Amino acid sequence: MEMRASTRASITRNEGIRRFRRTLFSVPIQLRHLIPGGISTTRGITLDISEGGLGALVQGDLRLGETVEIDLQLPGHSLSTVAIVRHTSKVRSGFEFLGMTPEERSEITKTCGQHLATHVDSGNQRT
Repeated sequence: MEMRASTRASITRNEGIRRFRRTLFSVPIQLRHLIPGGISTTRGITLDISEGGLGALVQGDLRLGETVEIDLQLPGHSLSTVAIVRHTSKVRSGFEFLGMTPEERSEITKTCGQHLATHVDSGNQRT
């Protein structure tokens, strides 16, 4: 029991540390994951994205640590990638991308930069 408690405490301390900056990004997504008896397909909408993963509102139940395939539309092309469920609640889920190619990661980096620049520019305009 003590080992579980200390592991949980160290995970809690590290949750605030992010390797990549999140960018607001809202597009429909489709997720596929294994369930007993087959593959479940569910839909959702992204809330934010970074080079390391995304946050989303998702229909249905996901399990922490579960591997999913996510399809989403980036500006200019679609992306299908594998991710692991790092956080899930009734409100939102968080996914960490796995095994992305340098080209896929570059597309997400461009997307994050474009959306960040758009939000900064629109925030500086006065009407």
